[in-house]
Amino acid sequence: MDRFRDWLRRHASDPQVATLFVVLIVLVILVAVLGGFLAPVIASVVVAYVLDGGVQGLRRLHVPRLTAVMAVFLLFLTALLGFFLVLLPLLAGQVLELAQALPGIAAAVREHLLRLPQLYPELIGEQQAVELVDTIRLELLAIGQPAVAYALALLPTLVNLAIYLVLVPMLVFFFLKDKDRILGWLVGLLPADRGLAAVVWRDVNTMVGGYVRGKLYEIVIVAVVSYVTFALLGLDFSVLLATGTGLSVLIPYLGALVMVAPMGLVAFFQWGVSEQLLWVLLAYGFIQLLDGNVLAPLLLAETVKLHPIVVIISILVFGGIWGFWGVFFAVPLASVVQAVVNAWPPRQPG
Repeated sequence: MDRFRDWLRRHASDPQVATLFVVLIVLVILVAVLGGFLAPVIASVVVAYVLDGGVQGLRRLHVPRLTAVMAVFLLFLTALLGFFLVLLPLLAGQVLELAQALPGIAAAVREHLLRLPQLYPELIGEQQAVELVDTIRLELLAIGQPAVAYALALLPTLVNLAIYLVLVPMLVFFFLKDKDRILGWLVGLLPADRGLAAVVWRDVNTMVGGYVRGKLYEIVIVAVVSYVTFALLGLDFSVLLATGTGLSVLIPYLGALVMVAPMGLVAFFQWGVSEQLLWVLLAYGFIQLLDGNVLAPLLLAETVKLHPIVVIISILVFGGIWGFWGVFFAVPLASVVQAVVNAWPPRQPG
């Protein structure tokens, strides 16, 4: 206890450490207490942060800042309109088709599972097959009922979505246009002794900025490659499954495993135990292999350098605290922790 008191007294007297602590505590309080009210602002900051990489790239080509901001913003609006007018209707249509096909998929899976005792009597008995079918049915019900309730709860958010569609692009534009003024105002609120906070911000900006932009490129590339592959193989719901495969890279290591089940079930329902099913599984495995060993290292090699164990622990910890968004931002949050640890004043000898 005395050692902890001495450590606290030693570091609390350091104005740079105190400034860093105050900044971190204020940010945590703002997100925890006002996160619901400030959700459009937070979303706009994240989008502007990603788009600022494009602005900086044009600035390096000696394009005037306002021109660069307008070009990047128009590209963002085009992509947003393309998502809502083209991709979203396709996804919604395939979700409805999949919902209609689910009873048939469940029946096909049940039929094949009940045939297992005849095909492999030495591995599974008839009673075990029945119990397995009942377990899967109960699990599907347990998943389906909350999903229906969640879908119904989402209906009132259509108004909020309309507000987001108007408010977020407008905020993004002003965050991009007035970035220097906003940052200057925020820096002016900090005390003069802010060297440690500046070091942490520089490291976080380098790591998280590169990570977010790299992940965005990775999602798009994996989704497009997956769609082309699934479409060539003739797999049903190719757009939906390819989108899920692209988004699965947001959860390192675990996302790839999660997507195997829905993709395998769709392929199994479409072709049964066949050569086509094997080709789909092999193609998916090959895409994940290329992503994990070529694409992700190429896009993220110079940004976040965290051990896989640290990544998995971060997903479990932040996911347990903040649910889906904790999982979504687990790696950036772990990078913030790493930056604080790296910038922490070393212990003085004696």
